[in-house]
Amino acid sequence: MSAGLSVSVELSLRETDLSHGAKVVGNIYPSEDSGPGHRAVLFPCGRSAPPKRYEVDPGHYIVSATLPSGVVLSQDIRLRDGDEKRVILRPAPSPYESHSWQHLMGNIESYGAYHDGVTIPVPRSLGSRSGTWERDMIIEPGHAAWIGDPEPTSWQFPSMLTLTEGPARQLVAFEIARSEPRDVASLELGDAAARLYRFGAHGPLDDRGEPRLEEPMGPRQFLVVSLAGTEYVVTLPAPWGAAQIEVLVNERQSPTGSAVSVSVRDSRVGPALAYMARGAFDAAATLVRDAETMLYDGGMTNPLAAVAGAYVLVGSELTERPHRWDPWLSRLRHDFDWMSDGSLLWAMRHLRRAHTEPEREAARDALVEAFDRGVPVFTLGLSRLIHGLSEFPDDPGCAARLEQARRLSWRVDMREPFVVVALRGRQQ
Repeated sequence: MSAGLSVSVELSLRETDLSHGAKVVGNIYPSEDSGPGHRAVLFPCGRSAPPKRYEVDPGHYIVSATLPSGVVLSQDIRLRDGDEKRVILRPAPSPYESHSWQHLMGNIESYGAYHDGVTIPVPRSLGSRSGTWERDMIIEPGHAAWIGDPEPTSWQFPSMLTLTEGPARQLVAFEIARSEPRDVASLELGDAAARLYRFGAHGPLDDRGEPRLEEPMGPRQFLVVSLAGTEYVVTLPAPWGAAQIEVLVNERQSPTGSAVSVSVRDSRVGPALAYMARGAFDAAATLVRDAETMLYDGGMTNPLAAVAGAYVLVGSELTERPHRWDPWLSRLRHDFDWMSDGSLLWAMRHLRRAHTEPEREAARDALVEAFDRGVPVFTLGLSRLIHGLSEFPDDPGCAARLEQARRLSWRVDMREPFVVVALRGRQQ
């Protein structure tokens, strides 16, 4: 005896770059004396995404999906022998269709919070102060400064800490850029108080997804935005293969979201990053392990995606047994010295497995190397760096680096997957 359940999560993601929707983690729980069910499976999410069929025994089941936002959707259903039934899980709608990805990631509230006229969050009174991108020209609110070619020292801990101390004499973008920072307008989508910016492999994108600029680019990219009198240095995880990077700057006094949120519009890794940022490593691992071949057998053409997968795999692995992905940690460490995350991942893995003093010293050296390479791309890397350095309290070098890493962490929104540093106001 058998029956079939076809499951999907219906959420509009009407964008050409997400034509196949996204993947979220769910469960099919048996009730009463039904069959074994399906645990930690992937449900397609999006109106254009075809449903996924699961074979089950006849009986009563609860179909549940946990979205990257933390919202749980569920529906119960009873099947008889030979039944083929469709289950459509529907979350509350996004406040704007253009913001659906941010809504799925949990960075913006649902439709009702913005449109019922009673509970709509109030924009911050200082949020329209967008700063001065050119030294002698005021730019309209909704603009930001893109730094595609920063100074190599700009993401070092001492340099970033200097930016957080005292009022700035000029816009931060001019302090960290090697080539001229470029003014970028937000997309004309949704709400001006919840503005979106998108970036591709070659920098900012316009409303049609086309590149806006042809500028020199270094190994790392940043966006500087001003909100409520504070400037933020936003780490852009670009380029991310063919996937777009989306930044939400939310001026509304949200009780749940961050002022600045960065997400990757990647159908699998994007949701995995949101799960990871919320501490749901099991859910993130379900997505990343399913995409492990893409991350680790693709010639390392997308090192940022590989690092994201490695954070999930290392973070969710509690044993010391070797894995086929262990050699990739060494490659991430040695081949991509422009980001500290590779050294940090190697250190995390080897510190956990260290049994001798030389093994601990090797992990310690990798932690020092990670710090000296600069602020990680991933927020999880900053917290892991602090944890790792604290394992060596009697080492003066580790203690000094730990103090700086902790000071910077006070300025970083640890809820976000990518490092966003809140700096200081600018002198008027």
